[in-house]
Amino acid sequence: MWSRWRRWQTTWKARRERDYATFTPSSSSTLSASDDDDEFDEDDEFDERDDAAIGVAQGQRPLRRRRMKGDRRYFGEDLWGTSKQQRTATFDEAKIRRFGLPALRNEGEVATWLGLPLARLRWFTHDRAADTTWHYVRYTVPKRSGGQRVILAPKRELKALQRRVLSELVAKVPTAPAAHGFVSGRSIATNAQPHVGKRVVVGLDLKDFFPSITFPRVRGVLIAHGYSYVVASTLALLCTEYDREPFDRDGERFYISVGPRHLVQGAPTSPALANLVAWRLDRRLAGLAAKYGFSYTRYADDLTFSGDDATVVGRLITNVKRIVADERFTLNDAKTHVTRRARRQVVTGLVVNDQVGTPRQLRRRLRAILHNAQRGARPMPAYSSIRGLVAFVNAVNPGHAAPLRAGLQQIRATSTDNEGMNGDISPD
Repeated sequence: MWSRWRRWQTTWKARRERDYATFTPSSSSTLSASDDDDEFDEDDEFDERDDAAIGVAQGQRPLRRRRMKGDRRYFGEDLWGTSKQQRTATFDEAKIRRFGLPALRNEGEVATWLGLPLARLRWFTHDRAADTTWHYVRYTVPKRSGGQRVILAPKRELKALQRRVLSELVAKVPTAPAAHGFVSGRSIATNAQPHVGKRVVVGLDLKDFFPSITFPRVRGVLIAHGYSYVVASTLALLCTEYDREPFDRDGERFYISVGPRHLVQGAPTSPALANLVAWRLDRRLAGLAAKYGFSYTRYADDLTFSGDDATVVGRLITNVKRIVADERFTLNDAKTHVTRRARRQVVTGLVVNDQVGTPRQLRRRLRAILHNAQRGARPMPAYSSIRGLVAFVNAVNPGHAAPLRAGLQQIRATSTDNEGMNGDISPD
């Protein structure tokens, strides 16, 4: 971490001597623990002192200001090494029009489309190995399998920008038919349906799914859909981030990048962009499954195959590993499982032996809770949480949910304390 900080410090001191059209926040910017917007003054970096420092005569337009009106050539010290093919990518109107994407030809048009000044857009989208301001709030949640899952939640303004990129750009690009996670009109139920009644179900898991989708991969997807190198880089920087660790130096706190820049869990654009990056993976795996007479679906990082010929499972898994490695993903071998009809076959938490349904243990637990509440033997947990579980069962299989909904309605009708029990429990 010390060497990373020293490298950033050297770059910071030399920044004014470089002829790059970049923007950095003022040294007074600090990270707030709340979800407030970061402090910013777009005039901080471009004042008369800067003009004098680069030897601009009075009345002559400063070079730095002239370049602010054009596209950047430099996006940050950790983003070197781009291939010539990507760096020379230009705006392709035919590809843009194919899915009705916004026609963004340069950074200025991106800033106008997002509704913010160009300087502020560059502040959000300049790659810094270390910075005194962080546009994300970091926290962790426990995983069911153990360990901690890192969540990086963008602050209010950045989240609003990402939501616009999602709704008006990323969501317009169709995903592969096999992808069911975070896709409108699809769900864990549609993901499980193709695997009902099969003799064998094979489940695999992609390890570190979001962290494995790095900034260059996101930029490559945007270039492939018609955007120039500059616009694709800007949008990819807006939607990716490093995990960072705090480092205090001379009374000032810096946030040092850890690992590569990638899609983060917590950003609204991450799931949809991940589906686009995994499009080729899904097509190849769907073709492989069809070759063996199997069905294939993917929900986020969960891959599921099912079929009636158990003798080909070994060859199937071997080829899946090869394709996953070719597409620069990694399988979590500890989560690979093969289930035959003699046992309970589960796909994304739903049982698929004979029909798509919720686990029997969940329905039994709900029946017991409702029965005890009707008898008055035991107080019922929070009504809203029970209502949510019943609605979940109903969304998967309305037949399984019918007696649960009836019991919940009866409790609501006979309860002497209706507080918190208002609202219809019918399916949405």
